[in-house]
Amino acid sequence: MNNPARALIAEDEPLLAAGLRADLAALWPALNVVASVGDGLQASTQALALRPDICFFDIRMPGYSGLEAAQALAEDWPADATAPLPLLVFVTAYDDYALQAFEAQAVDYLVKPVDRTRLAACVARLQARLAQRGTPAALEATLAHLRGLLGGGAGGLGAAAPARLEVIQAQVGNLVHLVPVDEVIYFEAADKYVRVVTSAKEHLIRLSLRELLPQLDSQRFWQVHRGTVVQARCIAAARREESGKVTLTLRSRAETLTASRLYAHLFKGM
Repeated sequence: MNNPARALIAEDEPLLAAGLRADLAALWPALNVVASVGDGLQASTQALALRPDICFFDIRMPGYSGLEAAQALAEDWPADATAPLPLLVFVTAYDDYALQAFEAQAVDYLVKPVDRTRLAACVARLQARLAQRGTPAALEATLAHLRGLLGGGAGGLGAAAPARLEVIQAQVGNLVHLVPVDEVIYFEAADKYVRVVTSAKEHLIRLSLRELLPQLDSQRFWQVHRGTVVQARCIAAARREESGKVTLTLRSRAETLTASRLYAHLFKGM
């Protein structure tokens, strides 16, 4: 690269952020840290605005987690951007078993407190990957790694799977509507609520999509965007756009939904 590489650090513990920045300055003097932020929402917002080459994302942050910030970044990164999607390095305090999941996806990771020798190896890997960035194959590899981490649920390793929901209980005042899950066409995040959309009605439930997802059958309900989950049998057609996104036509609903580039791989001919 002709220009120095640019990085963003997202870490909610100031001392750890300062330590990582100092170690990077010693190991990679030419690296330009363009921003250091303390929560996941700022991480994705600033990365979209500044277009760094590398993002160091803490896994546990206020607001978005590191994985959610990376997901937002992958979905909102402009398809026509001259800068390719940043290389992602996750910072984690997970145990060895969870780290195996990160390593299997070939996304680099650092363990808190960050070891200087391990960081040096990470720097060497990043420098090598920067030369390969920007190709369609490299972009698809980055998206595939992120899909694996999101699907694998690094935050939920070892946790018991919750029971599958059969009925949604949507309360309006003193009235509770019982909505069979099989009748739901799609769920959509709406601030602190989730819209529950059937062929005839819409309901709001006070639950985050993050909390709802583990209770749904992933074979029936497909996440197509960080804020949208749709019942697969309710999709009538999928049209791929030049941007890489996919427009979904629904059965029994007039509106269309958008599947982001991150989930476009779900819609391929058999």
